Amino acid sequence: MYQKNGSSWLKHLDFIVLDLICMEVSFLLSYVFRNGKMFRLSDDNYRDVEIILFFIFFVVVFFNESYSGILRRGYFKEFVAVFKHVTYIIAIMLVYLFFIQQSSTYSRVIFISMWGIYVVLSYVTRLAWKENIKKRVDKQEGKRSLLLVTSADVASEVVKTILRNNFENLYLDGIAIIDVDMIGKKILGVPVVADKDNMVSYIQKNWVDEVFFNPSEKTVISNEMIKSCASMGVTIHMKLAKLEVLGNNQIVEKMAGYTVLSSSIKMASPRDMFFKRTMDIVGGFVGVLMTGILTLFIAPIIKIKSPGPVFFSQIRVGKNGKKFKIYKFRSMYMDAEARKKELMEKNKIQDGLMFKMDDDPRIIKGIGNFIRKTSLDEFPQFWNVLKGDMSLVGTRPPTVDEWEKYEVHHRKRLAIKPGITGMWQVSGRSEITDFERVVELDTEYITGWSLGLDLKLLWRTVVVVFRGEGSM
Repeated sequence: MYQKNGSSWLKHLDFIVLDLICMEVSFLLSYVFRNGKMFRLSDDNYRDVEIILFFIFFVVVFFNESYSGILRRGYFKEFVAVFKHVTYIIAIMLVYLFFIQQSSTYSRVIFISMWGIYVVLSYVTRLAWKENIKKRVDKQEGKRSLLLVTSADVASEVVKTILRNNFENLYLDGIAIIDVDMIGKKILGVPVVADKDNMVSYIQKNWVDEVFFNPSEKTVISNEMIKSCASMGVTIHMKLAKLEVLGNNQIVEKMAGYTVLSSSIKMASPRDMFFKRTMDIVGGFVGVLMTGILTLFIAPIIKIKSPGPVFFSQIRVGKNGKKFKIYKFRSMYMDAEARKKELMEKNKIQDGLMFKMDDDPRIIKGIGNFIRKTSLDEFPQFWNVLKGDMSLVGTRPPTVDEWEKYEVHHRKRLAIKPGITGMWQVSGRSEITDFERVVELDTEYITGWSLGLDLKLLWRTVVVVFRGEGSM
């Protein structure tokens, strides 16, 4: 019987328990340091803090993935991980106390000293426990015997990878080379114990818990060989070959009952997408409120200058080709779309894949120029963000006629939700006249996406708009 690896939480339950103990000890020591005595359980204030800290601890563990790759981390990376983990917990605790207007009830000295004690205590404890795990692994306590079945041309690389990343209590007992006879030789200290003909016999007569098939692509493993291993009750692992044509972003997952190999231009964790959507909802809500206020001032002027609707709506193409209706303050005369065709020869963007021209006569004189220059015309798009059609940061959503002219490689711009601002908008958009450069900037954003990059682009957008260097 094979015991599956637990989730990232269960796999590192030992570290979680140790960190909880460190947090509790740090809090108690900090209290003693500040007050010279232990607090009693009857002290409601600090008892409540302990409960809240416990809850915050697990929130940080979940969203920060504090224990992901913990056994592979070196001294410096472990310190950085501990520093971030503790800082997040204390910071969230202080913010919580501030919002419930209880920050003055608790001593800042306690939380500051707790932060320092917790960092040191958790760091030392983690290192000590990892050393303990290493010693147990070296002694082969509770290890499972693994037989590697591979081919001569990749054997050294596979063995090296297993030895470098073996944190699952496996003991690489031997190697079976199935394309040549190498019995009696060693590869990186691991003996070659079998070949294609006697591999099954070796498993039958020796301690083998698991068999890992990882040959080169040109070496064929017979179904009979796999069936023989399965019939003996040993656990079998088969390496899934990645498809080079799909690039590096590949994961194995379940889809509609099938085990599939999934690939995309960019992989993002549920945690990252949760934070991005949360940021969009908060930003969208604030933006919609600001749009309401701006409407009180902008709407009458638009009505006077160009009778018609205050808001301009248009079908745009969003993520992966999904169409949606975008909203803006109307900055052009009512016949703007009809006149666009006759102005195409003055388009600064090559191939007509976007439209941009100097001194566009369709813009409403005065108010139209002003709201476009200050990007105020974009504010109604916060409603699109709140609805989920757009994001605060993304790529520019093309019009339907622009989208229909796209070549194959242009479509990668649509791999994420379009945004109010983005890489192109803050990179001198008025000077960029080559659409391929736009695609290049959008691809750079998508492949390098992170929450930090979004925050950076939002800040740069504010700077660009206030300097009058362009619109969003």
